[in-house]
Amino acid sequence: MSKGKYHLIFTGSSVEILSLVDALEKKGIQPVIKDQGESARLAGFGVTTPLQQQVFLHEEELDEGKKVLALLF
Repeated sequence: MSKGKYHLIFTGSSVEILSLVDALEKKGIQPVIKDQGESARLAGFGVTTPLQQQVFLHEEELDEGKKVLALLF
């Protein structure tokens, strides 16, 4: 994959994220998961949005990823 931008496609609970990541990986798409709550916990800060995670996709995989997202949610 070449250098490029990543785009947020979904924000939700860890359970929803697990389902989405599984579906994306079955299509050969490698998502990036951002968990601000876990990052804050590891750094010793308070958590503002517990259990919320974000899924980002590389711009080359964005169109296919949106199709997978539409099928799930």
